[in-house]
Amino acid sequence: MEAEKKASAVSDVGAWAMNIVSSVALIMANKQLMSNSGYAFTFATTLTGFHFTVTALVGLVSNATGYSVSKHVPAWELLWFSIVANMSITGMNLSLMLNSVGFYQISKLSMIPVVCVLEWILHSKHYSKEVKMSVVFVVIGVGICTVTDVNVNAKGFICATVAVLSTSLQQISIGSLQKKYSIGSFELLSKTAPYQALSLIVLGPFIDYFLNGKFLLTYKMSSGALLFIMLSCSLAVFCNVSQYLCIGRFSAVSFQVLGHMKTVCVLTLGWLLFDSEMTLKNIMGMGIAVMGMVVYSYAVELDKQAAAKAAHHAKSSLTEEEIRLLKADLNVSPVKDLELGQQKS
Repeated sequence: MEAEKKASAVSDVGAWAMNIVSSVALIMANKQLMSNSGYAFTFATTLTGFHFTVTALVGLVSNATGYSVSKHVPAWELLWFSIVANMSITGMNLSLMLNSVGFYQISKLSMIPVVCVLEWILHSKHYSKEVKMSVVFVVIGVGICTVTDVNVNAKGFICATVAVLSTSLQQISIGSLQKKYSIGSFELLSKTAPYQALSLIVLGPFIDYFLNGKFLLTYKMSSGALLFIMLSCSLAVFCNVSQYLCIGRFSAVSFQVLGHMKTVCVLTLGWLLFDSEMTLKNIMGMGIAVMGMVVYSYAVELDKQAAAKAAHHAKSSLTEEEIRLLKADLNVSPVKDLELGQQKS
């Protein structure tokens, strides 16, 4: 039992580590690829289509070689999931274009309480006071170190709302589909990736044209840009797999809360590698956010222990009840035999 717990803990840490490392590396690679000081490849939606195309190919090869087993998931559920996921990607890009960076960060932070509310509505899930308090600390901390100017308009607000709702629903659906069809994280990803890849490759160039006024075919591809696109796609595979893995092993709320460690890492690496400004406000915000993440992890562990004790108590009570009923039956049976014997005699 202890060995199984240790192995599970190591797997949990490995999943989070893979997600944080691959996500931060992907952000850094995309920053070099898409910034004006880099290769100015400003086609974010199309690039995401490339990501899912490579992910779908990896899943296809994995299934063909027998490394993973393909399980049946209804096509309509995969299509519905892909629509929600693509709305999330498009909504986030539009929100970033139409709103200030400050409001964009606020909309991303709002996903934590939105996921909590949606899980309460859809799955009747409740959270302890400690978990709620830790979530507040994380939101405040990340808000302090990322939110600057806050400007919003009607179109931007609508896009941000759609992005937050669709992203939250997508992340909840990842865990729900895995449990509903008893399917692994990589197997589910290999099922959904082709739908997202096809739709984003077809629609992505037009969405990007609407976002930045440039068409993909006019971009002058260089060997350096091609290399970074390939690097971005490779990192995206690990990022996508680890996202599905983390949500499947934990929950969408945990993924959102602990996922903000990536924000802290990006800010730190930006300061170390790209000479980004690091102020006292940033440091204070990161400290509060990390403290909130630690408290959240502790609160979730307490909830797990309480649930395990409750389940053990219920099991013990049930066993005692069964023993009591069994003894009652044994005590009654001789009486019935005696009565029958008397009637016979």
